[in-house]
Amino acid sequence: MPFRVQHAGLTNVGMKRTHNEDNLLTLPEEQLFLVADGMGGHASGEIASQIAVEAIANFFKATRQDEEITWPYKIDKNRPYDENRFIMSVKLANLRIHEAAQREARYRGMGTTLAGMNFVDGNALIAHVGDSRVYLVRNGQLSQLTEDHSLLNDYIKARKLTEDEIANFPHKNVIVRALGMKDTVLVDLSRHLAEQGDLYLACSDGLSGMVPDPRMLEIIKANSDLQAIAQKLIEEANKNGGVDNITTVIARVVEA
Repeated sequence: MPFRVQHAGLTNVGMKRTHNEDNLLTLPEEQLFLVADGMGGHASGEIASQIAVEAIANFFKATRQDEEITWPYKIDKNRPYDENRFIMSVKLANLRIHEAAQREARYRGMGTTLAGMNFVDGNALIAHVGDSRVYLVRNGQLSQLTEDHSLLNDYIKARKLTEDEIANFPHKNVIVRALGMKDTVLVDLSRHLAEQGDLYLACSDGLSGMVPDPRMLEIIKANSDLQAIAQKLIEEANKNGGVDNITTVIARVVEA
């Protein structure tokens, strides 16, 4: 690779929840970094998010060891190998969660969001399902690279809501796409040419819903250490109420 990727990750239960249903994955040998925000009763959300990160990690490891391994789905011939590989891993994770929910009644209805980055040949591949997000900080500016698969975002796109209407929207936590809801899932994937100094941040809505983007950028700019950034962001989310589990994975592109 023409650059190295530094990384850090942190998860926190928050101030209101009794257990943490988020999971994260840092797999530096594959330059793969993920956040999963689980949902479902009786702690099954934690199971769903754990299945997701483990299934994706295992698929990446298996395909690295044997590129001829049989894949569970047909590839998209319009996409290169690395994009198909990332999408395939997420689709497989979806199937594993759905199968587990069908096997055990206590896991019925469980699911998870997924957002993450895979750095390949100078590119950042961004994959996501649900309302967990990936941000990019480049040249002092923060931009959101993912679009929430949420009822609120659907309303915003369909009819231009005012800031007050957005703030008071009654179903902010309703997501319209997640892993495990059905036996198949549509995965959003985008490709970005990475630049030295780029900082990519994946997070659950326990962070993005509690810390406004401008404040998030202030914290990132004020700290050079990635673990310190993760810690400060979580502290800020908890200071603002910490109503949900909070998870973030940060990756920074540096000179090789």
